[in-house]
Amino acid sequence: MQTIIRSHAKINLALNVIGKTPTLHKIESIVAFVSLYDEILIKRINSDKHNISFTGKFSRNISKKNTISKLLEVLENKKLLKNNKFKIRIKKNIPIKSGLGGGSMNAANILSYLISKKIVKTTQKEIIKISKLVGSDVLLGLDSTNSILNSKNKIKRFTDCRKIYTLIVKPNLGCSTRKIYSKIRKFDKPKLNKPSKDMFNFNNLKKMTNSLEPIALSMHSSLKRIKIFLESSTHAEFVRMTGSGSALVAYFYSKGKCDIAKKRFNKKYKNYWCISSKTI
Repeated sequence: MQTIIRSHAKINLALNVIGKTPTLHKIESIVAFVSLYDEILIKRINSDKHNISFTGKFSRNISKKNTISKLLEVLENKKLLKNNKFKIRIKKNIPIKSGLGGGSMNAANILSYLISKKIVKTTQKEIIKISKLVGSDVLLGLDSTNSILNSKNKIKRFTDCRKIYTLIVKPNLGCSTRKIYSKIRKFDKPKLNKPSKDMFNFNNLKKMTNSLEPIALSMHSSLKRIKIFLESSTHAEFVRMTGSGSALVAYFYSKGKCDIAKKRFNKKYKNYWCISSKTI
């Protein structure tokens, strides 16, 4: 029997880089998930190895070593799959190298599925360890609800937040996360150590930033031009890059304004990908 699960895109409404460990930068972030999603088909198979494949518009150039193969490898090393093998097909609707967390969210949703079906039985502490071994964002994706990651690496989830309409646009380039983080020269002071639902209000979000955005804009002039267009021509409440880019997100109170903005963007930038969506 096969199951199809949805793997929603993640957006960073705000992101601060607050320090560095020997291996990773430390961040805090206000996170939401949107109605854009990858579709994952998962089925147990009688085989001696897993069968992972990708289809869809954004399936090209995905390495054979990816977040899903990494997840399955970690679970097998920990003897948690009990010799079960899986066929996994992912229809990629989320662009890669966009800052929308597509690959990490795929791994997170597969892990959640395996736990919910009791195929993987382990402790919460071990789930956290597994997630971190696969990717730094995976833990956020285990529950696709509004979340705040604070400077102590703790996640607080918030339900029933007001829905926000988003126009997500991506030029024909991808940002290298590694390269962008390598250019960070100063750190932010933590601002999210007392997470609250109010932090998802537009008035608060407008005051926030994404510390990685100025670096990406300085590296890619096309990103800068797109941001100026979105800010000046779409009546967005605010415009901000998500993650390390290259996707920019324009935020709206209403679906009507978001749809008009999409038409204007499509008219100006016919060859760039964009989608109107809303937070879930």
